[in-house]
Amino acid sequence: MAKFIFNMPDIGEGIAEAEIVQWHKKVGDTVKEDEEFVDMMTDKATVPMESPVDGKILEIAGEEGDMVSIGSMLVVIEVEGEVPEDVAEEAAAPTPAPAPKAEKVEERIEVETSDASDADDAMAADPTPPPAPTPTPAPEPAPSAKVLATPAVRKRAKDLGVDLSQVKPSEEGRIRHGDLDQFLSYNSGYSAAAKTREDEEKKVIGMRRRIAENMAASKRNIPHFSYVEECDVTDLEVLRAQLNDSRGDKPKLTILPLLITAICKTLPDFPMMNARYDDDAGVVTRHGSVNMGLAAQTDAGLMVPVIKDAQARNLWQLASEISRLADAARNGTAKKEEMEGGTLTVTSLGPLGGVATTPVINRPEVAIIGPNRIIERPMYVTGSDGMERIEKRKLMNISISCDHRVVDGWDAASFIQALKKLLETPALILVD
Repeated sequence: MAKFIFNMPDIGEGIAEAEIVQWHKKVGDTVKEDEEFVDMMTDKATVPMESPVDGKILEIAGEEGDMVSIGSMLVVIEVEGEVPEDVAEEAAAPTPAPAPKAEKVEERIEVETSDASDADDAMAADPTPPPAPTPTPAPEPAPSAKVLATPAVRKRAKDLGVDLSQVKPSEEGRIRHGDLDQFLSYNSGYSAAAKTREDEEKKVIGMRRRIAENMAASKRNIPHFSYVEECDVTDLEVLRAQLNDSRGDKPKLTILPLLITAICKTLPDFPMMNARYDDDAGVVTRHGSVNMGLAAQTDAGLMVPVIKDAQARNLWQLASEISRLADAARNGTAKKEEMEGGTLTVTSLGPLGGVATTPVINRPEVAIIGPNRIIERPMYVTGSDGMERIEKRKLMNISISCDHRVVDGWDAASFIQALKKLLETPALILVD
């Protein structure tokens, strides 16, 4: 028997450590060659680790949520006989990190800024209070007892643990929600029992912790400001419906491809919006290509896959790429290169969108755009005859948050006004 020490490899992202997200094996389990035994998370992606040998796991580096330094022990595996020489050499040799990819740059601007603190916020959990005593439930009414109540009242009483035969009905002998409320106000034990839930502590690890750290760093380091404007998208929705009616086998258009196309057409006049800010170097890089981040909600939390060169894609290509990347993010198959390199982000809650939002910037980008819910509302419209009349129109607010170190309020407002003009005159979106 021999012991093989598997050290945390350098996975080529210039990082110093990675987080243990999920163990697929525990101490005492056997593992096969090329079998995945743990998932490790970096700032960019989750990377599965595969065993180079067959054997039994004797020791692991830590629990889920712990950090492991590059080059330190990740797992110790007991193997039969000697460890193959090539495997031992590969484990001992450091893995060189690839050179960083050059990004397309339109111009670089030196920016003076004061250092911002990166101190991590301490997290503390309140002690769990003792559970409230549960009252003895009242006996079920006898089958002969006739209680008049609607199904909704019966369900609510059941959820609260209330015996309806003990509730005094109002007029007509039927128990209503008000009667139930009055009963609860005089019998606090029932309401206490219904509302009390046991406290639950859940360790913040993996993607959830990464999101928490990134959002905290963004709000801590970036002086945000937001701007909201109302857009009349009635004609845009008519155009979208017409395009969908004649799309054939093309993907169905949502408003996002139209919005992204309009953004890409607006950006050349506002290069400060399509940029990334390097805090350490004090350098703003204004990008020529639009790598559009698309915030997508997943079971693991918010992820932002990136549509590369969005300005070079037509509406149907954008619709297809949006669908593909959103699905990849939700099912965990998005590649590392599909999750990095964004220069501007769009975040949308779709039908859940509110009247206005103040989204948090996806650092190191300098702006994020949030379309809100489309609502129908009467508004004054000037006809071709110059007369005003009231019409039902479809309206949508556009929110934008910007990094005030790089983007001025006038620039953000001018950008949104130019974008509004395209959205309210949608034929211009299709003009090259």
